[in-house]
Amino acid sequence: MKRFLLGFITAVLIGGGYLYFTGQLSLPWAGAKKSQASPQPQQTHAQSAQARPPVEVAVYTVKPQEVVLTKDLAGRTSAYQVAEIRPQVTGIILKRMFTQGSLVNKGQQLYQIDPSTYKAAYESAAASLVRAEADVKAAEPKLARYSRLVKMGGVSRQVYDDTVAALAQAKADVAVAKANLATAKINLDYTKVFSPISGRIGKSSVTEGALVTANQTTALAVVQNLDQIYVDVNQSSEELMALKKGLNNSEQNSMVSLFIGKESTPYDLKGKLLFSDATVDQGTGMVQLRILFPNPEKELLPGLFVRARVEQSRQDKAIAVPQQAVVRNADGSVSVWVVNEQNTVEYQPVEVSQAVKDQWVVSAGLSPGDRVVVEGLQKISPQAKVTTVEYKASTNS
Repeated sequence: MKRFLLGFITAVLIGGGYLYFTGQLSLPWAGAKKSQASPQPQQTHAQSAQARPPVEVAVYTVKPQEVVLTKDLAGRTSAYQVAEIRPQVTGIILKRMFTQGSLVNKGQQLYQIDPSTYKAAYESAAASLVRAEADVKAAEPKLARYSRLVKMGGVSRQVYDDTVAALAQAKADVAVAKANLATAKINLDYTKVFSPISGRIGKSSVTEGALVTANQTTALAVVQNLDQIYVDVNQSSEELMALKKGLNNSEQNSMVSLFIGKESTPYDLKGKLLFSDATVDQGTGMVQLRILFPNPEKELLPGLFVRARVEQSRQDKAIAVPQQAVVRNADGSVSVWVVNEQNTVEYQPVEVSQAVKDQWVVSAGLSPGDRVVVEGLQKISPQAKVTTVEYKASTNS
C-alpha cells in the first residue's frame, strides 16, 4: 500500500512538470512571474486614433471670394442746417407767430417786434428825402439863370461858383436822405423776424411782451433742417490713410451703414462719406469724419448716439472660413482642423485678420481647396479618420 501511494505521487509530479514545461499547464505563481518578466507592448496615440471607426464631420471647402472689410465707428448725429433766430433790432415782442416744435418754411414770419419807433424813423427819413429833393429843384433853375448872367457880367464869378456848390450840396443831401431812408426801411423790416431756412423749430426762449435787443447772444428759437443729417465719427489717422487709399482704388464712393442706439437698431438708408477733417487731434491721434444720411421720415434727430459701419477696403480673392471652425489656443494662437486627401484630420495653425459677418478672414495658413472642419470638432483628434459632408451655413446668419 505504501509503495502504491508513493508511486502515484511520483507520477503526478512528473506529469505536472512535463505539462508545465510544454506550456500546457499554467501555474498561478509561474504566470505572475512570467507577466512581470515580459510586459505587453502599448499602442501609440496615432494608432489608437486610427483604430477607432471614422466619425462624420462637416467641412467647409476653402474658395476665394470677395470680402468687404468694414470698421464700426461711434459718433453722434447733427442737423444738416441750423439757424439760430436772433433779433436784429431792439424792441418788445408783440406776437409769436409759430407753434413750438412744428415745421416752418423758409421766409415764414416767426415774431413781430413793436414797429412804432422804427416806423416813425422811416417816415422822418422819407420827409428828409423830400426836403433834400426840393432843395435840388430850387438850386437847379438858379444855377441855370446865373450861368447866363455870369457871361453878361450880371453876377460875379464868386456868386456863380457859390450857386454851383449849393446845387452839388443839395444833390449830396438827397443821396444821404436816400441812404437814411433805406436804413430806416431795413430796421422797420427787421421788426418782422423770418425763418431763413425750412425745418423744424424748437421751443421759444421768449414770450410776448419780452424785451429783446439787437444781436443778443440768446437765440429766440432754433430752426433745424432734418431732411438730411450729418453723422460725425472719429477714426485713427493710420486707418484713415488706408481708407483714403481704398477709396482712390474704388470706382465709387464708400457707402456707409448706420446703427442706432445701444441696441444697434439698423437704419434702412445708406449714407455717403463726405470728407475728413484737415487736422489730427494731437492728444488722441484721431481724425473726424463727416457722413451724410438721407432722413426723409425725420427718424434721425440731432444728438443721437450711433455707430457708422464704414467700408475700409475690398478684397477680390480673400480666404474666409466660418467662425466656429477657428480654435483659439491658450497661448493666443489660432488654428483650424483640416482634412487631408486620406480623410485624416490634421492640426493647422492660421492667422486671422478681421471678422466679416459670420466668417473670419484668414491672412495666412490656408489655400483654396483646403477642407476645414466646421462641425464635429469635439469628436476628432490628431490623425483621426473621418467621413466628410459639406457644411451648409445657416440662413439666419
